[in-house]
Amino acid sequence: MDTVNQGRTGLRAWLPLAAMACSVFAFNSSEFMPIGLLSDIASDFGIATSKAGLLITFYAWVVCVMSVPLMVLCSRMEYRKLLAATVALFAVSHVLSALSTGYWMLMASRVGVACAHSVFWAIAPPVAVKVAPEGRRATALSVIAASTSVALIAGLPLGRTIGLVLGWRCTFGAVAVVAFLILAFILREFPRVPNTSYVAPEKIPGILRKPVLVAIFAVTALTVTAQFCGYSYIEPFLTRTGHLSESAVTWVLMLYGAAGIASSVLYSRLYDANRMAFRRFAILGIASSLLLLYPASHWAAAVVALCAFWGIAVMVFNLVFQSLIIEEAPPAAVTIAMAAYSGIYNLGIGSGAFIGGRVEQASSVAWVGLCGGLVALIAALVFFRKLAPRLHS
Repeated sequence: MDTVNQGRTGLRAWLPLAAMACSVFAFNSSEFMPIGLLSDIASDFGIATSKAGLLITFYAWVVCVMSVPLMVLCSRMEYRKLLAATVALFAVSHVLSALSTGYWMLMASRVGVACAHSVFWAIAPPVAVKVAPEGRRATALSVIAASTSVALIAGLPLGRTIGLVLGWRCTFGAVAVVAFLILAFILREFPRVPNTSYVAPEKIPGILRKPVLVAIFAVTALTVTAQFCGYSYIEPFLTRTGHLSESAVTWVLMLYGAAGIASSVLYSRLYDANRMAFRRFAILGIASSLLLLYPASHWAAAVVALCAFWGIAVMVFNLVFQSLIIEEAPPAAVTIAMAAYSGIYNLGIGSGAFIGGRVEQASSVAWVGLCGGLVALIAALVFFRKLAPRLHS
């Protein structure tokens, strides 16, 4: 995938990638923000925590349904214009979230954010690779991953803190301000990026049925469902089952994200020489973290250490599987394959949040980790039986 950044030197050569990193930070902060505010949103609207959790579920399902259709609709659009339009929709939708006077108005505004997300995550990894300085593909993907971790370290806890002090609406308002600043940065510093990945709609099904891609999609759907069965309810789990204070939960969420940054550094340096080891660790690390979540909750130090390990495993998974899509999809169809991957990833988020909510409602939030762990074991079985044999080491 050729870079479009050859004419820039020094610090200026990195500014387009910095714009992508800031965008990733904003999108990820927004996507996961309701996780840290579920209790406050539920209390404000007088609804159950499980109903508030549907904000996560419906957001993810909209992304799942709309990712490929919206990417096909935008498939001939130059990437700079597409990125700017996407960030603009994201910003306006957050203004509406901040002004929400009822549950369904908030839900509608989150649908707008989800549509922006659908396009953004289809183009973010391939565009990051294109705008990075020459020969820095692995670095570009690591920067995207590190930005996700920074969102978990700073964005989610900061949003939670703003919500606790000023109210959850101010959290969404702050995201809107950040998004408008990012939009101005993109319009000023981002180069034109030709869109060379148009695929005729009638050819898309054949591309997405490529056996190795089908296997990647299956493992992704199962693993992400498992992950968000537990992670969507990590805030009430840590307070009710782990008996941690509100401030301690914020620090644990920050540690979870900080561990992800460490894994992105390791990925950029070691992945090319240890690909299969990284893939196995990602799958088995998530499964073991979920299965151990309830036993570890009896000791504060144990659950904190486990959350750090969990953060590493999740970030490695995201890096490895995004890389697999770029490696295994036909070059002209990378954005379509990434759109399908993003949609399936969010199907997993929505399904996991839905299952976790039903577990919390039917029995106790204490069991969301165990339920997710069982799904993760199925994902591991599919990985070792169906996907691993098709991949080059």
